[in-house]
Amino acid sequence: MKITRVGLDIAKQIFEVHGVNEHGVARLHKTLPRAKVLEYFAQLPPCLVGMEACGGAHYWARELAALGHTVRLMAAQFVIPYRKRGKNDANDAEAICEAVGRPNMHFVAAKSPEQQAMLMVHRARTLVVANRTAQVNQIRGLLSEFGLVVPTGVASLRRQLPRILEDAENGLPDLAREVLSGLREQLRELDRHVARYDLKIRTLAQESEPARRLMQIAAIGPQTATAIVASMGDPGVFQSGRNYAASLGLTPRQHSSGGKARLGAITKQGDRYVRTLLVHGARAYLRVVDKKTDAKSAWVRRLKERRHVNVAAVALAAKHARIAWALLAKGREYRPVQPEDRAA
Repeated sequence: MKITRVGLDIAKQIFEVHGVNEHGVARLHKTLPRAKVLEYFAQLPPCLVGMEACGGAHYWARELAALGHTVRLMAAQFVIPYRKRGKNDANDAEAICEAVGRPNMHFVAAKSPEQQAMLMVHRARTLVVANRTAQVNQIRGLLSEFGLVVPTGVASLRRQLPRILEDAENGLPDLAREVLSGLREQLRELDRHVARYDLKIRTLAQESEPARRLMQIAAIGPQTATAIVASMGDPGVFQSGRNYAASLGLTPRQHSSGGKARLGAITKQGDRYVRTLLVHGARAYLRVVDKKTDAKSAWVRRLKERRHVNVAAVALAAKHARIAWALLAKGREYRPVQPEDRAA
């Protein structure tokens, strides 16, 4: 019995294994506890192992690859069509085994520990920013109960909260002032946490040679550059820059039939965090695009004249995603194309 392809359904404690031979005939059905997974796969001859790209998948991909197996990670939505009958661990493992053998399947690059650690900084920062936003909204809501309305935004609250606490004529009870003072100190602590994460991201960007190349692109700063480097993994997984932009959900959704192409809004599939950073960077770029003379700026100016500014921002974000993939995949430096270069 030679197993050539395996589907591994991972979990916290119980793992399901489904394997087939070179003819696609099922020859392996096994349930393993977490502690026995590596021991079992060390005894298997090298084969193709498929897994869903979920929590812990990158760790297991690295461990199984070290044992000589070829590991492929897939998005869970690509596995669902291959699952038969009801959803359980055994059926999931069988579906994974079937999906990983498809010639046109899209795979996710396994991330290195360094890339995962870099993404951890971004995830932690995102949580702190969300907590800060919640803290700001709570303070604004509490103040509104006493008829004190503060405009939206953390900057407005930072300016007005000290004045409110010092104003003895605004009718705010002493107990409320005490509570708000404590909430203000918590807000300051959250600001300090965000500042520390921002400094860490800038340091990581300067230490990473690929991130430094990405920051040569206008509208891509340390946060976007490090997020792209950490989340993309191996650029070779994507056949082109358009494939990478599509993986971020920046390409139009199609509903075409009968030879007639119908394009809608962007799909918004894939990595929402990186997509958001690219779009925000494109919006900032559009504010100064009239001062630039390169070919990309001329293109986006023409686009902005005939389409909505939001459409132009998303189109520019997709272009930046394609450029970023080209720089990382081909190891090149960014060189803006000037109109005279294109004319030549």
